[in-house]
Amino acid sequence: METAVKNDIQNRNDIYILITTFYKKVRTEKKLGPIFNHMIKDWDKHINKLTDFWETNLLFTAKYKGNPIKVHQEVDIAFNGSINEIHFGIWLNLWTQTLNQLYSGQNVELAKRRARKMATHLHIKMFESRATEKISCPFLKEKDNTIF
Repeated sequence: METAVKNDIQNRNDIYILITTFYKKVRTEKKLGPIFNHMIKDWDKHINKLTDFWETNLLFTAKYKGNPIKVHQEVDIAFNGSINEIHFGIWLNLWTQTLNQLYSGQNVELAKRRARKMATHLHIKMFESRATEKISCPFLKEKDNTIF
């Protein structure tokens, strides 16, 4: 049996195929689907924005405009701070599976590495934004935060 040779991600259309295939899986996944389907009202617009995002990150074209940290913090707020490492793990597994299903090459490996870094960073930023009160340093004055 002959196996098909997979190409690397080379252009916007390749990224669009990746994003549409990936989010079909996300939308039906039992933990992620309810979150994404609740938050995203216009899937075509979202797919295009994420295609811009990954085109910027993989092919180094300056297309993406947005603040993913803020968006993910808003999602976490909408779900009462319940987004956790399990959600990110499922997302990363689906991402890797989809990449391996469709493509092979340096940009695929770059997409995996960048996704892992971004997931970690976004998770940390979401967690940090949950703090309702800041801990003050006992060595600083309350009024002006200067050292005694």
